[in-house]
Amino acid sequence: MNIKKLVLASTAAMAYTFGATTQAAPPGMAECLAVPITQFDGTVVDAALATPELSTLVDAVVAAGLVDALNDAQDITVYAPTNDAFAAIPGDIAGAILSDTGLLRAVLTYHVTPRIQDPRGFLPPVRRDTLLGQRVYYAYDDGAPRVNNAAVNCAGVRTSNGMVWLIDSVLLPGL
Repeated sequence: MNIKKLVLASTAAMAYTFGATTQAAPPGMAECLAVPITQFDGTVVDAALATPELSTLVDAVVAAGLVDALNDAQDITVYAPTNDAFAAIPGDIAGAILSDTGLLRAVLTYHVTPRIQDPRGFLPPVRRDTLLGQRVYYAYDDGAPRVNNAAVNCAGVRTSNGMVWLIDSVLLPGL
């Protein structure tokens, strides 16, 4: 393990200070931070294409016409819902999203934040703007990092233009 990862893992086990408030790191945070980031030779879209459990997301990105935008963007973070996450959306809601390109684009850009983000190290209250212009919220629950209510897989993937984190739910913006 390199020094940076060792420092991050040990720091996660210590108390965090936000202004005058001190919070203890939640259980499991140090373990999650200790999971190494995988390096991928390609863009965030290339990484999604190479990940079988993201085939539904890839189809949605193509249908929304966002491939070039995501390939050309720099220093972005994509919270990538798995195929199971898409399958969990009730059929009528999924149908409405998939049949409206504008709505589909809004839902997908809500999963992307500018700048490289590592949600494993955030303790509330942390929020970040998305490419849609709305905010997502980060927390820890039962030792797992979360973005909104979606659990984030501890193993992120660093690409040539950003980061990809698998999540277990589709994030729906407040439109």
